[in-house]
Amino acid sequence: MSMFNGTESDLPSGLSKPALRALHGAGYTQIHQISKLTESELLQLHGMGAKGIDVLRRALTEKGLSFASES
Repeated sequence: MSMFNGTESDLPSGLSKPALRALHGAGYTQIHQISKLTESELLQLHGMGAKGIDVLRRALTEKGLSFASES
């Protein structure tokens, strides 16, 4: 578990600083929260890009999770 501004986080360490700031700024600090979002929703966050999506996808898979389905 890492800490971000005093908040415990289990987001993957391979994320870039802009991607981490984007997630934390939107209130996401736990990998299970990410599984409730679609890739499109994440890409709308300023600082999140294709590499960050890939890192998150791998982290979700390791936990038996995945992104939400695009409707």
